[in-house]
Amino acid sequence: MKPHEAAGWWLYMIRAEDDSLYTGITRDVTRRLAEHKSQTSGPYRGAKFLRGKRDLQLVFSLAMKNHSQALKLEHAIKQLRKPCKEALLAGKLSVEELLGRSETEGKSDKCAAR
Repeated sequence: MKPHEAAGWWLYMIRAEDDSLYTGITRDVTRRLAEHKSQTSGPYRGAKFLRGKRDLQLVFSLAMKNHSQALKLEHAIKQLRKPCKEALLAGKLSVEELLGRSETEGKSDKCAAR
């Protein structure tokens, strides 16, 4: 079993050639990345956001306790502006800080970075 398959749910982030970031959740990161890269239609297709984007690279993955926690973190990350997402990737913003942010903050230019 690969490390990405050991946990029940994973949160992942993909960077495309145009430097855009995509966040998603899955049970199998390796399989999901392959689906995004294949850009086919049908039941096992990649995300609409990534269609037409090239050179997709997995830049972040995190094992989650359960589906609910994965969904919460995915939503929190998707609410961030790009500088905050980059701070998360650089380790300047922790997942704990991100989950502790008030829902009233919404999309903010300021990150709760250390």
